[in-house]
This record gives sequence, structure tokens and C-alpha cells, in this order.
Amino acid sequence: MDFRLLGPVSAFSGDVQIPLGPPKRRAVLALLVLAEGTPVSTERITEALWDTEPPTHARTIVYGHVSALRGLLHTEPAAHVATEGGGYTLHAPPESADVWRFRALVRRASDGPPAEESATLLREALGLWRGQALGGAGDTPLMAAAADRLTEERLAALEQFAAALRACGQGAQALALLRPAAERHPLRESLIAAVVRSLHDADRQAEALDLYHRTQRLLAQELGVDPGAALSEAYLAILHARPAGRPAADRPVPEEPGTAARPEAPAPRPAAPDAPPPPCLLPRAPAGFVGRAEDLDRLTETLRSGNPPLGVVTGPGGVGKTSLAVHWAYAHAADFPDGILHADLHATEPDGTGPQPAGVLHDFLQALGVPEERLPADARAAEQLYRSLLTGRRVLVLLDNARDSAQVRPLLPGTPGCTVLVTSRNRLEGLVATDCARLLPLERLAPEDGVRVLRTVIGDLRVAAEPAAAEELAALCDGLPLALRLAAARLAARPRLALRAMADDLVDEHQRLSLLSGEDLGVAATLRLSVQQLPPAGALLFRQLALHVGSELDGAAAAALSGLSPAGTRAALDELAAAHLVEEWTGDRYLMHDLTRLYARSCADGADPAGLHRLLVHYLAAGQAAAAAAEPGSQPCATLPPGVSPPGPPPVFTTRAEAMSWYVTERANLTAAVAAAADAGHPDLAWRIAVHLWPLVVRQVHDGWEPTLERALAAAALLDDPDAESRLCSLLGWVLTENGQHSAALEHLRRAPDLAVRAKDSRGQVIALINWAAALERVGDLSGAGTRREQAARMAHALGHPHTETLALYHLAAHCLTAGRPDEALAHGLRALEIAPDQTSDERRVLLLDTCGKACQLLGRDGEARRCFAEAAALAGPAGPDGDPSAEREGLASGGRGAAGGNLRALAG
Repeated sequence: MDFRLLGPVSAFSGDVQIPLGPPKRRAVLALLVLAEGTPVSTERITEALWDTEPPTHARTIVYGHVSALRGLLHTEPAAHVATEGGGYTLHAPPESADVWRFRALVRRASDGPPAEESATLLREALGLWRGQALGGAGDTPLMAAAADRLTEERLAALEQFAAALRACGQGAQALALLRPAAERHPLRESLIAAVVRSLHDADRQAEALDLYHRTQRLLAQELGVDPGAALSEAYLAILHARPAGRPAADRPVPEEPGTAARPEAPAPRPAAPDAPPPPCLLPRAPAGFVGRAEDLDRLTETLRSGNPPLGVVTGPGGVGKTSLAVHWAYAHAADFPDGILHADLHATEPDGTGPQPAGVLHDFLQALGVPEERLPADARAAEQLYRSLLTGRRVLVLLDNARDSAQVRPLLPGTPGCTVLVTSRNRLEGLVATDCARLLPLERLAPEDGVRVLRTVIGDLRVAAEPAAAEELAALCDGLPLALRLAAARLAARPRLALRAMADDLVDEHQRLSLLSGEDLGVAATLRLSVQQLPPAGALLFRQLALHVGSELDGAAAAALSGLSPAGTRAALDELAAAHLVEEWTGDRYLMHDLTRLYARSCADGADPAGLHRLLVHYLAAGQAAAAAAEPGSQPCATLPPGVSPPGPPPVFTTRAEAMSWYVTERANLTAAVAAAADAGHPDLAWRIAVHLWPLVVRQVHDGWEPTLERALAAAALLDDPDAESRLCSLLGWVLTENGQHSAALEHLRRAPDLAVRAKDSRGQVIALINWAAALERVGDLSGAGTRREQAARMAHALGHPHTETLALYHLAAHCLTAGRPDEALAHGLRALEIAPDQTSDERRVLLLDTCGKACQLLGRDGEARRCFAEAAALAGPAGPDGDPSAEREGLASGGRGAAGGNLRALAG
């Protein structure tokens, strides 16, 4: 397992990224990793998740996130989250987190090794950083402070790295990392001093002195102070020193461990007196370029450490690949004294055509000084001449919008002195395999950078007047610079249009894509070009994704939608991921971003509607398998409709934890499937999918299940199916009861027993009576509640179904405790424990033991009570049955309210 905090918070199992979920869950993981094996209290987690007053059920939400993380880690025996010391502790090997490895490397470099070894260790440590620390984990004050502390550690390591390089005579090599950091921290004197010294080492004294004087003025203007000792000493060292000496290329560079020696770039070829100026074919610099500081740093490091220096910037259309590459090229033009070549390979042409490599080679050769009459007619000869001319030169070759690796290979130089930068919507894995290219995936803009894009177009005043609307606009544009600039252009052309009005318009999914278009470009047009270039299987799956009920899916759902075989589906998903039309989260889970999803839905006319039916049946069959694994011994809620069979084998769950993890992951899709089934005229699927959610409903009863269950109940009513209505009235009534909506609950629960009688479902009638009794007890009708619980217990006994009878006896025992009859409560509880089937969950046994312990306390039988509580606590283990684990254990051990305050679920018996 590899936890990564030095950039966007993420986790990997091998090369597979694990889907962590929402920002708050990422924040919980980050806190656990930063604690380095010490407990993190629930209170501290709560403070980190909410910067205002936390919700009343914050503790439940925290436990939900911890539980979800445990589910994600269940396949990694070396990494687990334990409940310790009133909080939670992450136990994992010391190499499991990038921040742990970073700190260990810095400590080793600080222990006084030789300068070369120290530089090597620090180079490795700094290479672990992938962007802004704790990205995507929220911006509450506590999380922001944690990110600032990590940034401070990086800056300190960077300054130490520069000092180590200077000590081994290679100070100029630190500039690639120092300069970008200094631009972001212009008042950090120790960092500026390191840059000044490194510039001097590179024989760039004029730049060093200019930087010193600019910083001196900035310190005076911003802080009213003069430079401190570190910066002043660096300045005086330049004034009193001789030139830095031998060129950087002649000085030894400490090699990174485990890497092959890189070929030395040849010295620049001296120019002839009458030689033409070096070519610069770059397009104009991108206007209003903002953000991307970390991406620019990564690009610099990628190109300077590559062997050969060949980088490929990949990402979806509109994410800003070309802007990043051209901006970087202008910023580093001085590193390429022999020129910059640029070609747009036009992979995005609507007709799929673009310039051939031979034509691009002719343009490059002419730029390098070859007269037109001497241009080779043969493509192979043109390649050879091109590579000959580049030998001994330091040239940047920027190849924009490449379709595939075959377009790029003929344009690659033959010597290490040249650098090649490629941009593409595709991943160009062939170029990685054959030419050691290094990929730089370009992510969508962070929310704050999205707002900065708006500022560059419409000005600070309009954004400052409506900051919340600006943030919402940035989110609705999916972090795509193209979409953001189109939205900003619309606002700029309409000075009286409020940002809030624009955001409200974009919320409407039916018009969002049309609003994000200009006179000659748009998000839809950009996506259309990507789709047009898909192979047949990928194109088929993309059409079918228009029918998907959510924004993410796994391979089995994609197979159901498309009708492809499992192998064909995997190939199609790979094609969509390579074109950045879906994002691969793990080996078998994919995300479609909002604008891409909306574009797919705009193409729904080309989709086969049978795919939606197959998808709904897939979710129903998977739900049946999950419910059976989550509650072993319970009877199925419903079978598949007559004549319906699953499109493929349902998933196999070997443990309850696996089933519950699936429920949590698929919850959004399952609830959306209920609505989609009802809307598409499949009420028989809508109610069945809903009732199979019950294992998750009972564990997250306060999470807003009412709309989904009401929609399913309406679907059941259309069928005039008393069995379906009885089950949904019982489940919905229980949810309403637990959420304090007693009148509405009783309306449904009064109907449920009679509907079960009509359906000839005696067991369903028992469940309905138990839930009805619970609602009556909440409104103070103890007599009515007792009558129905006694009736339920008698009926359950007559059924001869121990699982259901255990359930009924527990609820009757709990009622007797409430009514002040502990002797009867103890008798019913002991009987339930006696007849409980072997597959009865520990959770149910814990609640029965806790009830018996309370009854013994009230009867003065303290020794028996302690034994019951001790056995219950042992069964509850580190994670109690319902809520915060430590609170559960404390309640059971002391005979307090503990787990018995909850309900033994009476939903499927």
C-alpha cells in the first residue's frame, strides 16, 4: 500500500489507484498518516472536517469515513485502521507513505553524510512531491495548517539540497527547483539567498544581483525591513568573489541511485559568422495563463531528468495541455540557445487528418536553414538530414496535438542535447515503451485556480462581489480551462449579467454545454473530436454510457450497458481512458466527469435502450448477492421478475465486510437506479432494487433514504403488488421512525401488516408488526406496542423460522425492559440466544447479551450482568455494531446504554 500526501491525497495498491471518495474521507486518511502511528481523536478529526459548527451527527459521519477506509484497506493485511486510545490509529509499514519516506530521507541527509550522498538523498526526497500537499482533502483551518507545515518541510529540504550541491561544486543544478519555489515564496529570505548563490554558481551574476535588489525592495515595501543575515551574506559573497569558475557541465553531478549514467550532451556547436538566427517557431504565448505552478515544476523535472529528455503531456480536451507546454517553452527558451521547433500535428481536425511527418520535417529543415531546393524528396532521407543538423545543438522540439506514437517517432532527434515535448489527448504508451518517454498527466484545475481564470477575463471586482458564485462557476466548469474561459467570455460580453445568474443557468444540465461554447469553439466540439477518434468498441461503450444512471461505474456495469463480453468491455474502457473520456480510479472503477457525462447524454439517441434494462437487472442481481452476504440467514427480499435473468454473473462476496463495502461504493448508482427504473417504465425493477438496499439503510438510517424509498413505494403501488408495498411500507416506516417523523411513519406502518396478509407472507407480517410497535413506542403508546410485539413473537414461533423468532424475541425483551418487567425481558432474551441459528451475526448476539445484562442488573443479579456485558464487549470487538467503536465498548462493559440503545434490525429478519 502506498499512501500519498505530497500532492493530491491518494492511495495505491501496487500500480492501481484506490478510489478514496469525497474530500472529507481524504482528510481523515491524511490525518491518520500524518499522526505516524499515534491515535487521532474523533474530536480532532471533527475539527479538521468542519470549519464551522459541525452537524449533530458528526461523530457518525466520522465513523462512516473510518469504516469506509477500513473497507478499502481490507485486502492489505499490512495496513489497517485500529481503534486505540479513544481514537483511530493507522498501522502500516514505514515505507507505506510518501511523507514518511520523505522525512526519513531528509533525516538521513541531515546526519552528516558526504555532500554527494546528502544531495542524492535530498534529490530522492524532493522527487516524492507531486503538487500542493494534501490536495483534495479540504481547506479547513486545521487542514490548511497541516499543508503549510508540509510545505515548510519541503522548502527547508530544498534549501538543504541547494547547499549540498554547492558543497560538491554543482550549485547551479539546484536552480530548476529553486526558481519556481522562490516565485511562490518571494519573502522567504533563506530561499532567495539559495537562489542568489546558485545563480552565481551558474555564472549568472547579473541575474543574482537583480534578484537581490528586487527582494530588498519587496521586503521594504511589504514588511518595512532590510534583508537579514542569510540574504545579505549571499549578496556580499557575489560582490567579493571571482567568477564561479568552470562551467556546470564540467562539474560532477551526484547520480541518483539505481539510474543508469546519462549520456553527456555535446557542447553547443559554434555558430558561423553569417549563420541565420536560431529558429523560434512557437505560437504566441498563452494569454492570461494562471496556476499550474506544480505542473510546471514537474514538467521541468521530467524533461531534465529523462533519459532521453522526452516528455508527453496528456489529458482530456480543453484541460490546457498546449497552454502549459507553450508557457513552459517561453519560460525556458534561454535553455535552448540553438532554437525552438514547434509543429501542430492537428490530431483534433474534424476529418481526422493532420500533417504527415514528412511535411513537418520539411518545415523543420527549412527553419534550420536548409534551402527549399535542397529538401530531400525521400522521407527517410529527410529524417537523416534532420537528425544530422540537430547533432551538437541544444534545441527544444515541441510537438502539439499528437494523435499517436507513429506521428511522433520520425520527428525525434537522435542526440541527447535536444529536448522533446509532446502534447496529446491519448497516453501514447507506445512512445513510452519504445523511446522511454515520460508521461505527465495534466489534471483539471484546482477550484482556486479556476476562480483565478475568471478573474483574468472579467476582472477582480466582479469576482470579489460574488465570491461564492465564482467558486460554483469554477466547479460547474469541471476545472477545464477551456470551459472556464468560455464561461468568462460570456460574462465579459454581458457586463450586467450576475455571476449568480450565470451559475444558475449552468446548473441546468440541459443547457450547460450550449452555454459553454463560443463562436468558433466549445466544450461539446472538443469532446466530439475525441469521440470521433475512438475505435469501434470504445465508441459503442461511449454511446451506451449516455444511459448510465451515475457518474462512475465498474467493468460489470459497463458490460451490462454495452452488451460486450468482459474482455471486450475491458478493451473498450481502456480506449475511453486512453482518450481521457473516462478516468480510471482503480483497476476496475471508472469516473466520467460532469461535462463529459452531459455530452454523452446529448448523444443518447444513438444508444441502445436495452442497455439500461440490462444495467438495472445487473444492479438488482448484485444487490441480492450483497444482501445475502451482509445478513446471512435472512430470507431474500425478492426474486428477479419472471423471465428476467442477469446479463452476467453477479459479484461474489465472501464476507459481510466485502458486501458492505460494495454497498457504500455503489450507493449513488443504486439510488439513481431506482429513479431510472421508475422513469423508464420498469416499476418491477425499481421496488426490487430499493428493498435490497436494506442492509445499508439500517446502518446509515439518517442519510436521507426517504425520497428513494418513496419513489420505490410509488412504483410498487402502480403494480398493485401487496408484497412489494408491504416490504416498502415497513422499510420506509422504520426509516421515518428513526428520523423522528412519527406521524408519517405510522401511516405506512399501519398498512404494512394487512398488505403482508394479502400477499400471504406471514414472515413479512411479523416484520411489519415489529416495526409498527417501534413507532408506537416512540409516541408513548406502550400498550399498543406491547400487544403487537407479543403478537409478532407468537407468529414467529408458529412459523418455525429461528432467525425471525430470534428477532421478535429481542424486540419483545427490549419492550419488557422499557415496561419495567425485567424478569420477562431476561426470559425472552435467554430464549432468543438459545434458539439463535449458527449464522446469527455477532451484532445481534451483542444486542441480546446487552439486553440480558440490563435485565440482570435490574433484578440485582450483578454477577450475571457483568458476565453478559463482558461477553457482549468481547463479541463487539474493536468496532461496535452501530456507531463509534470505543463508545460501544464502554457502554457494553459498564452496562450503560451502549448498543442496546439501538435497534436489532427488523427489516428482513
